[in-house]
Amino acid sequence: MKTGRRTVAVATFVGALGLSALSAPAAQAADTGITVSDIVINKGKPIVVGTSQVVEPPISFRIALPSGYSTADPSRYDAYPFLYRGSIATAADTGENYIGPGSYTCYETDSKHARCEGDLYIDPHPSRDHVDSNSDATTWKVGVSLRLWKADGGLKTGELETRSTTAQLKRAAKATTDASPEPVTKGRTITVTGRLTRANWSTKKYDAYSGRTVSLQYRAKGADSYKTLKKATTSSTGGLKATVTASADGYYRWVYYGNSTTGVATSAADYVDVR
Repeated sequence: MKTGRRTVAVATFVGALGLSALSAPAAQAADTGITVSDIVINKGKPIVVGTSQVVEPPISFRIALPSGYSTADPSRYDAYPFLYRGSIATAADTGENYIGPGSYTCYETDSKHARCEGDLYIDPHPSRDHVDSNSDATTWKVGVSLRLWKADGGLKTGELETRSTTAQLKRAAKATTDASPEPVTKGRTITVTGRLTRANWSTKKYDAYSGRTVSLQYRAKGADSYKTLKKATTSSTGGLKATVTASADGYYRWVYYGNSTTGVATSAADYVDVR
């Protein structure tokens, strides 16, 4: 349950051809006196992005305002975190290697303080610069855009601040499973095949992911959890293959646990009827 009066809501749903004014903060140098703290990106977990679907990781933070400014007048200030790579000034000025908020809402705790929550906006579409290279699957820095506005609407001062907080972006992976024969006689051999692929942000396709260790898991019919039966290494085409002895009805799946640049992949389970 949210407490405190909603003091400012910001939406920056950006079109395919450019960044909005909020999403591209100008690189300023003057001290605003605004403090942004307690920044949490995606609940501290890696952000996994595929080749087409927009991803909106949650963000939360707190703001404290300087003398002369109040949460009662949200039009006089804005403050929000963003992700960047390389130079913070270059990322902010050009929008390249920059990931900003999609929307966020702040809730007043008193006249000088508010807590904010919302989402970042990551669009892998080829027309955007968010994740246009596989080198983007790395650690991103966290910056903060701070601005104060004059009563007439003009910019009074603004600044960009760096933070020690970071966020990890990873390429999405996919796995498939096919167990056969179906049905099978008890005691006979079941062959479980599959394939592991991962997002190529340069081509916007999923490519074979070779040389990866993947776990074959089994859950008996009526059971609550899976157990690992074997591990296999993907071929040059991402292929997987393992054999097991049919013992009871159950479900088979492949699970890849990811690495520093690639997310976890769990295939859909394939049910085998043992007779």
